Amino acid sequence: MTEQAHGPSRSGTRTRRRLPRLRIAVAAAVTFALAGTAGQVMAAEPEGGGGQPPVPSLSWSDCQGGFECANADVPLDYRDPQGRTITLAVIRKKAPDQARKKGTLFLQPGGPGNSGVDFVRNNYADLPAALRDSFDVFGYDVRGVGRSSAVTCWDDPTYTRAITAAKGAPGPDAYENAVRQGAAFDQACKDNAGELAPYVGTGYVARDIDLLRQALGEDRLTYYGRSFGSYIGTVYAAMFPERVRALVLDGAYDPEHYANRPYAYDRPQYLALDGAMSRFLDWCEANQDTCGFGDGDPRAAFEKLKADLDANPVPTANGGQANGYTVVYRLMFNINEGKVIWPSLGEALRKAQQRDTTSFLLRPPSPASFDFLNPNIVVECVDKDYPRSPALLKRQVTTNARLAPLLGPAMAYGPPLYDHQHATTCAQWTGEKPSRYAGSFRAKGSAPILVLGTTGDPDTPYQDAVALSRQLDNGRLLTFRAEGHTAFGRSACATDAVTGYLVDLKVPARGTTCADETQPPSDPPKVAPPGTTLGELRNGVSDRLDRLGSLR
Repeated sequence: MTEQAHGPSRSGTRTRRRLPRLRIAVAAAVTFALAGTAGQVMAAEPEGGGGQPPVPSLSWSDCQGGFECANADVPLDYRDPQGRTITLAVIRKKAPDQARKKGTLFLQPGGPGNSGVDFVRNNYADLPAALRDSFDVFGYDVRGVGRSSAVTCWDDPTYTRAITAAKGAPGPDAYENAVRQGAAFDQACKDNAGELAPYVGTGYVARDIDLLRQALGEDRLTYYGRSFGSYIGTVYAAMFPERVRALVLDGAYDPEHYANRPYAYDRPQYLALDGAMSRFLDWCEANQDTCGFGDGDPRAAFEKLKADLDANPVPTANGGQANGYTVVYRLMFNINEGKVIWPSLGEALRKAQQRDTTSFLLRPPSPASFDFLNPNIVVECVDKDYPRSPALLKRQVTTNARLAPLLGPAMAYGPPLYDHQHATTCAQWTGEKPSRYAGSFRAKGSAPILVLGTTGDPDTPYQDAVALSRQLDNGRLLTFRAEGHTAFGRSACATDAVTGYLVDLKVPARGTTCADETQPPSDPPKVAPPGTTLGELRNGVSDRLDRLGSLR
């Protein structure tokens, strides 16, 4: 969708200063200290006073396909609610019968870094009819992402050089290089995104959501958030518990670990990702005819493949090259799709062995990835409070790489990239963090909150969902026994439970467990089978298209 498709910014007589809508690259208003603590923690009410921020006025315009788009101006810094603003791109599709609708359903994608505007547009048709009939479906690009002043530290050529030089099987000097690259990324953020970076933390995102709730005329929030969207919902509930109608937190985070004990958050993610890869390789060994990779020993074949591609990269059609790191990068995201993609992963690995560039595992990350990765890192460096000790950093990172030998070393020692690999960058991050939220995460007095956890989730470990459900004052856990990331849209059982909760506030019984994961087909599929999501096979070159499953 083009920028114009979202409707123009409002004009009028307001004199509040606004930031440019797309990119902010001047470090004028906020300076970063060369050394210091990890940053200030925001209180329940931001310091500085100035009264309440004005509620945005949304001027909707058609943006094709029955969707309406608008722009919302919110404070850049909630400590100065009447000061400079940042413009958020928003989208909605109205319920067909406005007289019967129950309100507005906020949809929040994963990330950080995925577009909420695209999430609504791409997933609306696959939502259960009961949700489309009951709600106006709403989404937006959070501050620092997509059309809402996307934060950029490394440009595309810089990212391309760093990723091209990375290895699937890193050498003995890899840790030191990772630390140097983390410091280089931090410096680029100071140079290119310093004016915006302090304000992209989830505490301010939650405040934005509350202003958008008011702008839409909603007394309370109805919300579905997956993956990082679950953390955004968790923070919203913690800050505004009385304003919760219904929150679904799918693929949930342990918020206390994420925000305040990030090393304790990172290690389970390394283990979960490697565990998922290990279970796939076990299946591959036991199902050689269907998998087609490994010649009886897929683990050894995988290690050899990484080393061979590192030593002799494969030229790609666009003039780039694919190596062992390319394979690890693609597997990290695609293992999220669960068992149904396993035969396709086996076929893609076999093609990679043959240096066949039709394998999606040999497609280097594109600028679409970099648009996602920049805010992914910056948001988490602002949100998380890493200790400053270099010795602790080295001990934690090298241990993670050792404990997760299949994919861990490439991630731990690679360039600034994704989620659990942020320590080498974020432990060196300096400057204030007024938008960071540190807890408590109880959401005391809220309406019931539904937490979904998938037992074999490689991205948000199941124990995080268990921990969140226990931290919440009124949390309820639903378990999906399956491989893959998140549950809604991948399980008819979980999807029905979520729908009933959002529409009619029917909370699933305690101990509810779903076990209806789509099993691997007997032959490698050429196209996505009905009711499944095969990320790269279906999405082609769109590297970070966040899609729900379709069970209709």
